[in-house]
Amino acid sequence: MNILFLDAYFEPESIAFTHLENDLLNALTKTGHNIYIICPTPTRGIDDTVRKEYKHRYKETLYKGHVHVRRFNAPKEGKNPIIRMFRYLWCNLQTYRYGIKYKNIDVIFANSTPPTQGLLGALVKKRLSKKKNIPFVYCLQDIFPDSLVNAKMTSKGSWIWKLGRKIENYTYKNADEIITISDAFKQNIIKKGADKNKVHVVPNWIDTCEVFPVSRNDNPIFDRYKLDRNKFYICYSGNIGHSQNMNLLLDVAKQIKDEEIRFVVIGDGAAKVEVEKRIEAEKITNVVMLPFQPYEEIANVFSVGDAGLIISKPGIGGSSVPSKTWSIMAAEKPILASFDQDSELATLIKKVGCGIVCPAGEKNSLIKAILKLKSENNTNMGIRGRHYVTNEISKKKCVDKYLKILKV
Repeated sequence: MNILFLDAYFEPESIAFTHLENDLLNALTKTGHNIYIICPTPTRGIDDTVRKEYKHRYKETLYKGHVHVRRFNAPKEGKNPIIRMFRYLWCNLQTYRYGIKYKNIDVIFANSTPPTQGLLGALVKKRLSKKKNIPFVYCLQDIFPDSLVNAKMTSKGSWIWKLGRKIENYTYKNADEIITISDAFKQNIIKKGADKNKVHVVPNWIDTCEVFPVSRNDNPIFDRYKLDRNKFYICYSGNIGHSQNMNLLLDVAKQIKDEEIRFVVIGDGAAKVEVEKRIEAEKITNVVMLPFQPYEEIANVFSVGDAGLIISKPGIGGSSVPSKTWSIMAAEKPILASFDQDSELATLIKKVGCGIVCPAGEKNSLIKAILKLKSENNTNMGIRGRHYVTNEISKKKCVDKYLKILKV
């Protein structure tokens, strides 16, 4: 079977979906399927050396000849949302141009990062299906334009919202199968008109053989960045964007006077420069900023903290469980969440008993929770979390669901 992947990001770039796609590629190629990936040359989260290395690497064959990568040049991804929007448009046009040249495709697959990938997949399907219908499988990792409204980047009724809804409707109508990461996502898009018979729920899994607890003495990140192993760490790892409420984190860090408590922020994103500027200007000395680490370090990354932080602005977190949740749980760490109380994440944490949930945006509640975590033994929270991900969202169980949906 020949499957066309339309990717906005591919290794060595890393997004939340990267390790999931790698697991999927492994499963598909082991059973003899051929994958054709169209993607831009990498620019996100990599240094200039790697960027130069890939600049003219337009074609690449991986996975013992079963994965064929076709890259095209694209401008560097910036922080400005307008510039990023034009970059997405450029990449979509180039992906479409190359995608319609493939004549022997059996299935088209795309995920929703960025959200215009759904429209792209639908258009490529339409062009390639002139002689025979080629199914398009769409993996919905975020709901657009809802996410923009929640992040206060636009409002309902605005031209951006109206355009986003048209893209959304066209995508759901033309996708043959839609994979969502939560039941809340499923209900959301069904209410908007998506056919319930083609909507599936498959959570973003975690490979507990790759993400596991690493003792502090054995964790090289402490030596690499000269972190004191005797401190109590709250660790945030992931996208440093505008919806993550980094200002609340800095407000909390400023107010906590306990010299034993430190905050580690690992990652990159549109708000990173603002966060760094504020740390410097306000001399917030108990917050350490570290760069994105390669995926091979994921167990070390999520083992840094005494607790793993998940944080968002109010009204944003209701419809899904952030993928970092599973990594924190797999690393056997308690979750500290500053999140909407009616969210799936809050329900999960309370059900499993693997952490503490504070109302999103409430500084005093978050401070109280940090002090509580520091003063009590929370080993059982971490144990319960790892037990849950090992038994409920294993890689094999979830990958098998993807393969069934792809009909391979």
